Amino acid sequence: MNVYVLSHPSAFSGQVGSKNRIVAAILAFFVGGFGVHKFYLGQIGWGVAYLLFCWTFIPALVAFIEFIIYLCTSDEDFARKYG
Repeated sequence: MNVYVLSHPSAFSGQVGSKNRIVAAILAFFVGGFGVHKFYLGQIGWGVAYLLFCWTFIPALVAFIEFIIYLCTSDEDFARKYG
């Protein structure tokens, strides 16, 4: 006799302290030029670099590309890379 257990994904199924892909994408879109999304993801060095070069608007362009990447990445891949 085989017993199968089906579980529903819970809103609280993530690990404590895990990073949310949608939050990172929103931060990258609205304040990515200042590197806020990098600080959120724990990449402090990149966040400081974005702050230092924000006056060039290059970090804003890169952040917009990262915004698209975050939206296109699956939750599992995002958690594996940034989790």
